[in-house]
Amino acid sequence: MEHVLQHFRKDEQPFIEQVGGWLRETQDRYAPKLTDFLDPRQQYIVQSMVGQNDDIVATDFGEFPDAERKRMFIAPSYFVASNEDYNISMLSIKYPSKFIKLEHPDVLGTLMSLGLDRSKYGDIRVADSQIEFAVAAEVSDFVRMNISTIGKSKVQVEELPLDHPYLENNDVWVEETHSVSSMRIDTIIASLFNVSRQKSSLLINSGKVKVNWTIREQPSFELHESDLLSIRGYGRIQIGLIEGRTKKDKIRLQIARIEPK
Repeated sequence: MEHVLQHFRKDEQPFIEQVGGWLRETQDRYAPKLTDFLDPRQQYIVQSMVGQNDDIVATDFGEFPDAERKRMFIAPSYFVASNEDYNISMLSIKYPSKFIKLEHPDVLGTLMSLGLDRSKYGDIRVADSQIEFAVAAEVSDFVRMNISTIGKSKVQVEELPLDHPYLENNDVWVEETHSVSSMRIDTIIASLFNVSRQKSSLLINSGKVKVNWTIREQPSFELHESDLLSIRGYGRIQIGLIEGRTKKDKIRLQIARIEPK
């Protein structure tokens, strides 16, 4: 386990130990283990740990095309899962879109108010007047029965048929190269979004910044290659390659950002 832990941040250790338990359970019972929905960072950790064992495989599925959050099977190498085995229900939300506009945070906030963990929900997609989201099938009925309003709007939650053409992810990522003075999160935000260090620190301290889907509230937090940086109200940045330093001793950094629509 120690040689695995050294490749990840210290605060990821509890999840790594949980994955280790899943692996032991799979090996001892020689039966597949279905996880809840995992974010891409968690999926990467699972694949990294499973990759060291030839007898175990890890597969994933999120129902949406290009899903971000997915359920995973950690299973003996003989196991082949069908899409139905991942036990995912797809729900839609109907609401009077002519009079009110619901956004992703509105939907997520309502879902979280039900008392279920975030891991019970997959992706949430919003397009014009359409809202669709993935949920663990074992809690689908509970979710449908307990959501009647979102914000000030009355809503109706319905299960989508299996042959429904689900909403696509239309995000377009644009690659850029920047020069930054350090890899501190406050410096990166200030440089890439053209805001002051004070404003950057305020965003971080107020819990509006996530790195790899985890809120970070320390302005001095250091970013690494492949980190995904998400700032509420500003968008997402994928940290790419660190290409060395310029003549003025700044870090030359490749990034990708979602193009505004």
